[in-house]
Parts: sequence; C-alpha cells; structure tokens
Amino acid sequence: MPEREPMPPKDILDTMLGFLGFGADIQESYDEAGHLTLQIYMNEPGRLIGPHGETLHNLQTLLNRILNSTDPNAPRVTVDIEHYRTMRQDGLLSRVMARAERVRLTGRPITLEPMNSYDRRIIHNAFKDDPELEASSPPGDRRMKSMTIRRRRTGNPHRNDPAGQSNKSEPKVGQ
Repeated sequence: MPEREPMPPKDILDTMLGFLGFGADIQESYDEAGHLTLQIYMNEPGRLIGPHGETLHNLQTLLNRILNSTDPNAPRVTVDIEHYRTMRQDGLLSRVMARAERVRLTGRPITLEPMNSYDRRIIHNAFKDDPELEASSPPGDRRMKSMTIRRRRTGNPHRNDPAGQSNKSEPKVGQ
C-alpha cells in the first residue's frame, strides 16, 4: 500500500476549524527565515483567540502535534488570527521594555507576571543580545511561569547589586 502524501498544514487547520464549526479564510505567509505562519480571518475572531490568547495557543499546539505525528522533523507552524499575535507581541514588548529600563537604572531585578511559553520565548529573544540585561525563567514544566529581568551576571556576584547584597524580594509586576 503506497504511503499517502501528508496533508499540508493549511488544509489540516481548515479541517480542524470546520470540525469546530468555524468558517474561516486562511492565508499562508513565510517570514525571512522561512517559517510558515497561517493567518486566519473570520467573523468572530475573539471566540477562537480566547481569553489572553489561550485558545489560539492551544489550537497552534494541537496543529503542530498533528504535524509532528506524521513527520517528527516537521517545521513549527505559527497560527495567528487577524494579526492578534503581532499586536499582542508589540504590547507585551512595550510593557516589558519599560520595566527593563527600571532594572537598568536601579539594578534591582523585576519579576514579570506568569506567561505561557510563547510569550516567554518573545521576552527571551528580546534580551538575548542585550549586553546589560538578561531574562530568565525558573526550571520546570509548568505551562505558566514568571520571568525575571535582571542585570547580566559577571564574575563578581555583588557587581550588579547596588547594595552589595543579594535581592531576596523582587517586586511582582502585573500585566
């Protein structure tokens, strides 16, 4: 029996949405690195985005798991609805960068609100090349984790702490 050609990600997503009772137009686009984004356009985007983007995040996770079940080396696909992720990412980065300026000025780390893995990846990428600040998440497999923004650590453990002591209480910063 010959192997069937796997369904393209756009067709799988369209089928998933159909089973969920959503009619939508799906457009494919590739970024400069060649990563696929499936942009969904529909009448009631809020229903599929869900609170804080959770339903959208779950839809993307499910699509990628389906793709990986047929091809373990399948590239990761981003699912977005009417550019929600882009707008949310811009707002998230704006808030975090404003808080990061406080860390630059005071040297005191801040702890951000718990975030899903997608948002944490955005923050980690925003600080990966920053010579002064770093973003870290606690280890573990919890879905929602807080992140800490602090000055990069150097050889002197007290260099980044203006008081010369470790900072045991870091202020929580809400969204």
